[in-house]
Amino acid sequence: MNSKKILLLAGDYVEDYEIMVPFQALTMLGFEVHAVCPEKKLGDIVLTAIHDFEGAQTYSEKPGHNFVLTYDFDSVKSEDYVGLVIPGGRAPEYLRLNQRVLEIVREFDQAKKPIAAVCHGPQILAASGILSGHQVSAYPACHPEITLAGGKYADIAVDGVQVSEHLVTAPAWPAHPAWLAAFIKLLGVKISLPQ
Repeated sequence: MNSKKILLLAGDYVEDYEIMVPFQALTMLGFEVHAVCPEKKLGDIVLTAIHDFEGAQTYSEKPGHNFVLTYDFDSVKSEDYVGLVIPGGRAPEYLRLNQRVLEIVREFDQAKKPIAAVCHGPQILAASGILSGHQVSAYPACHPEITLAGGKYADIAVDGVQVSEHLVTAPAWPAHPAWLAAFIKLLGVKISLPQ
C-alpha cells in the first residue's frame, strides 16, 4: 500500500456513529483519515445526529456530538487516497448536490478504489451515476434511488453488508462490524489475533 490515507466525506447532520466509529476504527488501524466537508476547512466542525430505531415507522433523530474536520475539502486529490468512506444521516441529501463531491466519487470509482457507504451514504453513489450493474444496500428508504440509478437494491439485515466489486454498502450503523471488516479486507488489511 503506497498511501495510508482514507478520505471521509462529511456534512452537517451526518449520523454520529456512522462518522465517529469508522473514523476511530480506521485511525486505530494506522490510516490517516481526512474527514472533509464542502465549504469547510481543517478544524471546522460538522454537527452530527444520532439516529435510533425505537419502534416508530422510521428512525428517531437526536443531537449528536460535534465532529472536528481533519482536512480542507478544497485540497482533496483523489489519487492521494486508498479508499473512500461515505457515512449516512442527513448529510448525503445535500452533499450529493455538490459537483465536486460527485467528481470525487467518480474518480474513486474509475480507479476501482474501495468505497464504503452506509445508510443514506448510497444517495451520493446514486447521484454520482456509478451504480449500474452493482448490488447495493442502503437504508430502505433509499431503495428507489438505487433502482433509478441502475443499481440493484440488496434487502439485507440491518447488521449485514453487501460487497459488489469495490463497493461496500450497509443499511445502517448496526452493520459496522461487518461493513468495516469488508472494507478493510478490500484495502488489504489483515488482522490476526494471538493464538
